[in-house]
Parts: sequence; structure tokens; C-alpha cells
Amino acid sequence: MSIRKSSLLMPRTSGWIGVSALSAALLATTALPSKADEALADLVESVSPSVVTIIAEQEAKPTPAQGQNFDFEAHPFGEFFKRFGTPEGFNTPQRGPAQGLGSGFVLDEAGYIITNHHVVDNATTVTVRLYDDRTFDAEIIGTDPLTDIAVLKIDADAGLQAVELGDSDVIRVGEDVVAIGNPFGLSSTVTTGIVSAKGRNISQGPYAEFIQTDAAINKGNSGGPLFNMDGEVVGVNSAIYSPSGGSVGLGFAVTSNIVEHIAADLRDDGQVSRGWLGVSIQNVSPEIAAAMGIDTSTGALVSDVVDGSPAEGVLQQGDIILTFNDEAVDSSSDLPLLVGTTKVGTESTLTVLRDGTEQQLELTIGQHQSAALDVEDPVAEATSGTALGVTVAPLTETTRSEIGVSDSVNGVIVTDLKPDSPAAKAGLQRGDVIVKLGSQETDTPDALKAALDSEKTDPALVLINRAGNQIFVAVEIA
Repeated sequence: MSIRKSSLLMPRTSGWIGVSALSAALLATTALPSKADEALADLVESVSPSVVTIIAEQEAKPTPAQGQNFDFEAHPFGEFFKRFGTPEGFNTPQRGPAQGLGSGFVLDEAGYIITNHHVVDNATTVTVRLYDDRTFDAEIIGTDPLTDIAVLKIDADAGLQAVELGDSDVIRVGEDVVAIGNPFGLSSTVTTGIVSAKGRNISQGPYAEFIQTDAAINKGNSGGPLFNMDGEVVGVNSAIYSPSGGSVGLGFAVTSNIVEHIAADLRDDGQVSRGWLGVSIQNVSPEIAAAMGIDTSTGALVSDVVDGSPAEGVLQQGDIILTFNDEAVDSSSDLPLLVGTTKVGTESTLTVLRDGTEQQLELTIGQHQSAALDVEDPVAEATSGTALGVTVAPLTETTRSEIGVSDSVNGVIVTDLKPDSPAAKAGLQRGDVIVKLGSQETDTPDALKAALDSEKTDPALVLINRAGNQIFVAVEIA
């Protein structure tokens, strides 16, 4: 050991200087940033001014005097009210305005901003705070719950820096990505990761497709951009999977190609125009393929054709759709996305397998009429509340066809859910049909409301129909 020590020592006049110089050189080498680090820092510096904070505020609501949120103990007549109820006309305390924080980004210099639908849903006022701390009142141009995208507009005099939308189709699993947003209100937070998977379906609906990433995404990141290493937006961060509520490396972003289509529609007239075929479809399982005497288990199998739809007289039950406008249809989940993003009135070509022979068919894409897009029934809207956290609408022939529910099923269709609501926590999804709540049938929105008002059991047993399958779920309705 002494020999090894001494071998490191130099003459007194120069040895310690030499060792110090060597250490300094080593430290300098390890401290120098790599080219990759510099490239990432340059990217973040260049795109950060395009990322904004979204502040969405909901109006104050009265606190029910008899409800669990009323603080009886703090009121001088609290014990009296608790025992005998509050007098008629009693002014109950007001809940303060609810304020939510999210993220977004500047789409163009005209002041259009992209964020999530759920960030601004039910907001009475929306404020956009820019990178330089300037704030502007925002107008909600339009939102699309089925893809969770919203377009806002601000009137800024100058100084807006827009982003470029990239092609999400060409991004590959394993590529580096950067998320920038405002998790927990901490503005301009940067996290990095890779593309973990593409084409994810997380039960958001048939028209949304997600990029999965392990870049840390938390509450407040919603609506923020997911960048590739060229500084292009390839996704809008929308959801996380987390048992605890924090990031566990499973984040999901709506693909930029869907965002581009939805944003263009919303900017045009505030609404989304979706293409429609008018067929019920399902996957081709190996068992079905064997029964049909075919070798492939890819494509979308037509199980029904809607009367009066664009597909009537063109497609038939038993057809297997293999391509749509030269795009491969590998499974039934591919087709709604391809058709939904096609402009209404477009002449389209489908390749189908019919009786073992491939055929080319042509039809004109129609206008989607799903009730999930246009819920105007005031009763349906009224049932969207704190009890379940859902918005429902009556079943129609069109929606039955779209979700694969037969005429024998009665109930109301779930058209929207509030994040973290009892219904969402119980696993309900858009497109589910609520058939019963407790022992009461829920054929109409009024019937559901009545069942909620009279239900004594908490959690309540709810029978739903999901794509033709009956499922019981337990939902807390406090």
C-alpha cells in the first residue's frame, strides 16, 4: 500500500501542483456539457416562449346548507340548523370560485392557443399567461370532448412566438421527446423522456389516438406540448396513468396530426365536422377468420349497415374493410379515426374482402350525427352534476349504430365525464349506456335523475351496456 501511495507522489516542488492540475483537468472534463446536452438546452430555450399557462375559473356556487360541505360547527346557529334544518330563504355560504391551472401553446401569431378540452370545460373565464408574464383574457373558440382538444384566442398586440406542428405519424418508438408545461402551477417546467408507444387507445373515444411517453407529466401539464428533438410539437399532453395521482412514467399525448385537423375545424366555425360511413364494425378474431374460411385476421368486419347511411347499398354485412383511401385498416379501431378525419363529401375508396375476393368500392363520406357531439337536450345537460359527474343523452338510432348497441337495449348514453368524478373513478367511459341505477331503469335522462335523487345506497350498483356487453359497476353518489 505504501508503494502505491508513494508512486502517486511527486517531488515537493512540483508534485502537489501536478496532482492538483490533474484533478482540475478531470473535473473540467466531467463538467463540460455534451453536445447532446447543449442541443437539448438550445431546443428548450427556443420553444419555451411558445408555452403558456391556462387559468380557467368557474363561478362561485352556493354551498348546500344541509349538505356535507356546510360547516355547521363554524356557524353560530350550526347546531340548530343541523338538528332542525335551515329556515326558508336562508342565504347559505358561497363556495369560492374554482380555479384550475393547465398548459397550452401558441399555434400561430394571430393569437390562437391550443389546450385540452378538460382544462377549460365549464369555465366562465379563461386567462392565458405568456412566458413573459403578460396575461390576456381568452375566448374559447371551440372544444372537442372526443379528442380533448380546445382552441382559444387572445388579442395580443405583439410578441407571440408560434410553434410548428410536426408529423406524428413518422415519430418512432424510442425517440427522445420533451414535455414543457406547468405541473402543479410550476410554470415552464421541462421534462424529458422517450416515445414509449404509438397508437394507444385509452378509452377516450374512437377519434382520439395517443402517443405514450415516459417524460414526467403531472397535473397542470394538461394541454401542454410534447416536442420532438427538432422543436416540433408531436402531441398535446392530455392524460396520465397513475394509481397515486403522480407521474409513474405513463403519460399520453394526443397526436399532432389529430390536433391539426381538429384545430382547423374549430377555427373555421367552432365545431368539428366528422366523416361518417354508417356501419357497425368489429375486429376479425382468429376464430371468426376460421369460421369465414379466410387466412387474415386484420381489417374491420362490418356487422351492420345503417339505413340511409353512406354505406347503404355499398357495404354489406360480412364485408371486411382492409383499406380506406389507401390507408391500411389493421383493426376496427383504425377505421373510425380514418373516416372521422375525412372531410364530409369526400369521394372515398375502400378495399373490402367479400366472399373471399378483394373488391374496390367507392362512396361519399357523410356527416357524423353522433349525439355525443351535439347534446342540446336541456334535460340531458341538467343531469350533469356532482352526483355522478356525467353528461348523458337519449339513445338514438345513429348512436346505437355507432356504439354497437341493439334495439333491445334501453338507457341513456354517456357523452361526457368530468375528470376525477365518481363515474370516471368507477370506470365509466364515453359511449357507455346506463341501463339501470339501483333497481330503477334509466331509459331517459329524467329517469336517471329520478333514480339518483331516490337512491339510498352508496355506492350505488349501476348496470351499463358497453358495446353490447352488460356490466355492473359500483359508483359512489355522495
